[in-house]
Amino acid sequence: MSNIVSQRIFDFLKDFPPFNFVKHSDLITISSTCVVRYLEKEELVFNTNDLLHKYFYVVKDGAVGLYRNNHLVDHCDEGDVFGIRAILRNDAYQLKAAAIEESIVYALPADKFLDMVQNNLEVHKYLATAFASNLAIRNDEKDTKEVSNIDILPLQRVQYSTPVITCITQDTIAEAAKLMTVHKIGSILITDSQQQPLGIITDKDLRSKIATGFFNINETVTQIMSAPVYTFPPDISALESQMAMLEKGISHLCITEDGSVNSQVLGMVTAHDIVVMNTNNPSVLLKQIKRAKSFEALAEIRQKLQPLIQAYFDSDVPVDFIASVVSSVNNCITQKIIEQVITTKTQQPPTAFTWLALGSQGREEQLLFTDQDNALIFEDVDEKEQAQVKSYFLDLASDINKAIAIVGFEECPANMMASNPEWCMSISDWKAQFDKWITRPSENSIMMCTIFFDFKRVYGDVSLELKLSESIRQSVGSYEVFLNYLGLNALQNPPPLSFFRQFVVEDSGAHHDQFDIKARAIMPLVDAARLLILEKGVNDPKSTIKRYEALAKLEPQNEVLYQSCLDAFKTLLAFRTIEGLKYKDSGRFVKLEQLSKSNRLKLKQAFKPIKEVQNVIQIRFKLAQLM
Repeated sequence: MSNIVSQRIFDFLKDFPPFNFVKHSDLITISSTCVVRYLEKEELVFNTNDLLHKYFYVVKDGAVGLYRNNHLVDHCDEGDVFGIRAILRNDAYQLKAAAIEESIVYALPADKFLDMVQNNLEVHKYLATAFASNLAIRNDEKDTKEVSNIDILPLQRVQYSTPVITCITQDTIAEAAKLMTVHKIGSILITDSQQQPLGIITDKDLRSKIATGFFNINETVTQIMSAPVYTFPPDISALESQMAMLEKGISHLCITEDGSVNSQVLGMVTAHDIVVMNTNNPSVLLKQIKRAKSFEALAEIRQKLQPLIQAYFDSDVPVDFIASVVSSVNNCITQKIIEQVITTKTQQPPTAFTWLALGSQGREEQLLFTDQDNALIFEDVDEKEQAQVKSYFLDLASDINKAIAIVGFEECPANMMASNPEWCMSISDWKAQFDKWITRPSENSIMMCTIFFDFKRVYGDVSLELKLSESIRQSVGSYEVFLNYLGLNALQNPPPLSFFRQFVVEDSGAHHDQFDIKARAIMPLVDAARLLILEKGVNDPKSTIKRYEALAKLEPQNEVLYQSCLDAFKTLLAFRTIEGLKYKDSGRFVKLEQLSKSNRLKLKQAFKPIKEVQNVIQIRFKLAQLM
């Protein structure tokens, strides 16, 4: 190959990963062995089940589509690499690659490239990341990236003890105590005939309820058992086990086949089974939260979480795991605040109530310090008491909102907080409010639904949350046209690239020429997931990641698309968080001029599923004629 052509290839490749990690001399050699291919529209590069080529490919100009069963699953354009995953797997191609338009691709000898980069850690990291986070073509194997820099022992699956000693509801407390003594165990499960857990008795129960004389030892175990049992799936990690125990104030977890109380018991995990790691462990932060005596102390504890988040990202810990850790810490802080505020009141709450987190905290996606969104539901009371009870809870909510602000989450500038009389109501008023939003949709009510539909109980009576969820389900089911309005809202922000594949940026204001990653990229995926899960007749789960996981199971025909959306959302959430940590802000507005070319490409790839899922919404809800 002429030096001029190889130099042009070199100049192109050096700006794109993984070639930007390759030594100058090696990249020159690779460029000189490259084969240039010109593709007509729809011309095949390789087909499904074809034997491996000697080459992998890089798009120079145009676009190449990757297809599974003739359905487009990824769109490769300038700088995108394809065909290398089959080579790394040493197996036939699982997809078809064909030109979407007239294109030029570079074919690079795979054996020469892999030999040259055999000891190149950066290239290996890139390839590992490609396997783990490729948006449309997802590796079925588990992510093999090594987690380092901090001790991540708690990420390992917890080891649960078997067999589990159980008894039935007809057994007496004395019989249960004898079983515990014989087997030298500190707890016993009460199960039904299918070995599904109904309750648990621990040594503490025997001390506090029997030794004190409150109950007779010949009564049945149902008199002193704790119920329901907290159950978890067998793949729960050691860290998640610790956090569940601390957050719920328990010392035993029950492991069942599917993680629910409606499946067979597999084992038990106790506090003694888990080794508390070091001070870098969030479980230690949760313990500190439990012991905190002031809001200022809670603020200091929450600040300690920031370097832990950074360490997790530096160690390539999956973003959904990081989000679950941060959510648990934030929820625990909120619970502690509510408990402390209640103790300052001369009167205890006059009736049952529930504190709801809304928006990103409700979806368990609040990794950074953002403003707070919350609401309060209280149980219905006699009409004569309504005003007084509401006044009590408004005063309580105001103090709670101020305390949360001290911890670091500013009060919402739009006043979407429980201290607002509009968002502090009885369960009947909340049901009526949601029913009005759903059955009489307007631009404002649709906006409210996108905020308030993503609620999560943080403190209080769980039955109030369940009643509200069921009421919403019934209202949506009885007024299906509401989903069309929600669908139109989900299409308000199209994929954030212009006709020339440039980022759509803010054209005025304080963030002029910056990219709004929240509004233009993250929220379209959030809105789509919410709409599509509501269409299934449920308002759970609330997490965007879990919603796409659920949708992939509910719609196998769209599994690839939903997995692409899930992976794109993870990429965008991680990117925003990393940017926020770097600049000590919310990470919402990205300064494009400070991004590397590889990061720009990573973002552009994450935008691809937005258009695809919005096309599904437009067709499914017949929105073309309404737009």
